[in-house]
Amino acid sequence: MNVKSKISIQRICERYEVDRGFLLSISEMDLITVYEEDAEQYIAEDELPLVERMMRLHQDLGINHEGLHTIHHMLERMEGMQEEIRQLRNRLSRYEDW
Repeated sequence: MNVKSKISIQRICERYEVDRGFLLSISEMDLITVYEEDAEQYIAEDELPLVERMMRLHQDLGINHEGLHTIHHMLERMEGMQEEIRQLRNRLSRYEDW
């Protein structure tokens, strides 16, 4: 596995009191990547914030798995648009300074 920092699925389930099936289902939706090493399953540590977000949406708001996928897609698009707006503002500011 090429991942520098990893966290076991078992540890996440124990710490956050979440079902293993939930993590595997968001993995099946390609929201996170589950790696297997020595018969143990892991995710990259940098994916943990996404897992926490998906757990909050699911547990606190009762959003189903399909809804989680849709929300994730929309958030990614929003972040992309925000980056594009930032870049356009930077380009515009160059012309405004003239």
